[in-house]
Amino acid sequence: MERTFIAKNPSVLWFLLGLSVFTLLVSIFSEAAGSAVISTSFLKTLGKTLCLCLVAIAMDVVWGYCGILSLGHFAFFGIGGYAIGMWLMYARTKDIVVGSLENNILPPTPDEVTTAIGSQIFGVVGSSDFPLIWAFSHSLTLQLLAVVLVPGLLALVFGWLAFRSRVTGVYLSILTQAMTLALSLYLFQNDTGLRGNNGLSGLQNIPGLEAVSQATLSLWFFWASAFALGLGYVFFAWMLAGKFGSVIRAIRDNETRVRFLGYHVETYKLFIFTTTAMIAGIAGALYYPQAGIINPAEIAPIASIYLAVWVAIGGRGRLYGAVIGAVVVSLMSSWFTGGSAPDINLGIYIVKWTDWWLVLLGLTFVAVTLFFPKGIGGLFDLISSRQEKQQ
Repeated sequence: MERTFIAKNPSVLWFLLGLSVFTLLVSIFSEAAGSAVISTSFLKTLGKTLCLCLVAIAMDVVWGYCGILSLGHFAFFGIGGYAIGMWLMYARTKDIVVGSLENNILPPTPDEVTTAIGSQIFGVVGSSDFPLIWAFSHSLTLQLLAVVLVPGLLALVFGWLAFRSRVTGVYLSILTQAMTLALSLYLFQNDTGLRGNNGLSGLQNIPGLEAVSQATLSLWFFWASAFALGLGYVFFAWMLAGKFGSVIRAIRDNETRVRFLGYHVETYKLFIFTTTAMIAGIAGALYYPQAGIINPAEIAPIASIYLAVWVAIGGRGRLYGAVIGAVVVSLMSSWFTGGSAPDINLGIYIVKWTDWWLVLLGLTFVAVTLFFPKGIGGLFDLISSRQEKQQ
């Protein structure tokens, strides 16, 4: 009798159980529930961490399972944030403009409303005209489609050009990083239509839900982030469990042999690269309304390098390892850079963790690479192997 998917992958059930318990406990102790043990700001941090876990899983699939060290996946994450941010800014600004013009003796024309909205959004870069890129910003449905389709299309085009040329290894990593850098530098320009260095702000104010408190909105976004993470984990676990997953791992281990066996390696790699980019876009669309702002610095190449560090520390080639790495590094980063970590007075020098956090992160990455190549997730393998020996 063939075993079920859950029976073959018990870690999926354990992960979903742990995520459900965590979500329930956080909900009970949130401000929205009345207990206020967990502040709204920290609830947003937890919600953002869940989004980072989702993009870390996508990175683990493309790197840990398929062997493609992409240093550009955070760009797809940022594109998803920009896509939803455009609708949030447009809809919120429209409500403000319509509210301010409704007291006029003569009702405003549609063109006057559009011009006023444009002035509010683009006045910071000296313009009032809507760029072509904002053509669908009035439609939530179309912008939600853009969250998925734009990162997917960019990944599809880039991947097709790179994989058909059989660019691999460090050269492919450099190309993905160059793509990210080019996109970041492009977005820094004021004439791109995305407000240049100012980015999109006020994203935490959801149009039509002005009467809902930030505590409640943060809890809703936390639930949405937890649901997306659970769904993404199950999806990737299912995708990697069968023959497709075996081929992907084989490509990682010996691409030449897989090609010799008759498999179209480029198609497999392109599918993984595009799919993970789309999931990264969804994670970004959930992350930035909780962050409240997005600017081109979020898409800088260093962000994608951090993403690879999270996966390496957690243990690549393990979906739960990517989650562990993202949680540990994200929460530690918030603690060390948020001023919660106490400074260390050495007498001749005071160690301020806000300045030394990146050094600590780099040393941790080097230590894990040298002494724990399987990452934190490898500890589970060690524990299970010892239990098997005892039995």
